[in-house]
Amino acid sequence: MTARARRTPATTAGPPRFIVLTGLSGSGKSQAVRALEDLGYFCVDNLPTSLMPTFAELTLRAGGEIERAAIVVDVREKSFLSEFPKVFGRLKALPGLDPILIFMDATDEALVRRFSETRRPHPLAPGRSAIEGIRLERAKLRAIRKMADEIVDTTEMTVHELRRAFMSLSTEAGPGTGPVVTILSFGFKHGLPVDSDLVFDVRFLPNPHFVPGLRQRTGRDAAVKRYLAKVPETQEFIERVAALLRFLIPRYAREGKSYLTVAIGCTGGRHRSVAVAEALRRELRGLGDVRLRVKHRDIGQGTGR
Repeated sequence: MTARARRTPATTAGPPRFIVLTGLSGSGKSQAVRALEDLGYFCVDNLPTSLMPTFAELTLRAGGEIERAAIVVDVREKSFLSEFPKVFGRLKALPGLDPILIFMDATDEALVRRFSETRRPHPLAPGRSAIEGIRLERAKLRAIRKMADEIVDTTEMTVHELRRAFMSLSTEAGPGTGPVVTILSFGFKHGLPVDSDLVFDVRFLPNPHFVPGLRQRTGRDAAVKRYLAKVPETQEFIERVAALLRFLIPRYAREGKSYLTVAIGCTGGRHRSVAVAEALRRELRGLGDVRLRVKHRDIGQGTGR
């Protein structure tokens, strides 16, 4: 689900360089910050309003170490309401910063439900009901809401939908923002990997362990690869699993999954699983914005089957 209401979009190409995030308490700013961190933003939560220009100038002078930054400011800071419009104007005047203001919103009913679930008091009504604090905050933030470049209504959003809303702030999210996919070879005799999401068993393939001259080698060696390639089922299995992963990985990413471990197991974790894991990496190379890596957990576990 995208933002329910949107004002004039940012004029900068690609992802915004500097984001100021504000909005109603309980509207999802904490989850939004986590999404921005996953997008590579250097994030600071609850920054004093008066320090916003100082922090912005530091990001500009950081010698490229901070490519993108985001700050969260809201009514938790006492001077926010009185100082923010003037301070944000100073940010917009800084050459090269191009800040955008994102306002997080939700209906009163949704916010009351969230405060009820978390049992947190509203910051503007610690001794009163949540709805009183929400209404007071909404009235005080009305002018700041009108300043926003983007308004994100989180009323009906799940955590994953909120993440996707921030992922789609720009049509160019930048390199390396997709899920990290690890293709992990292992040996069943050494136990299942505890972090595996998907497990495939290649013990149906002939075992190079029993072939003279191959036992001391691994699935990285050309001789072992040639041996397995002679078996028609080897390539068929690789193609079928690769097709399944091409289908699954973008859908896992859409649901907000940041890490996916695909475990390939044989008996000892030295020959068949290693060769298949390496082949899958070649098959999946170039799959969207996925960060793909291969790890061989048991390749050094001796010459066991």
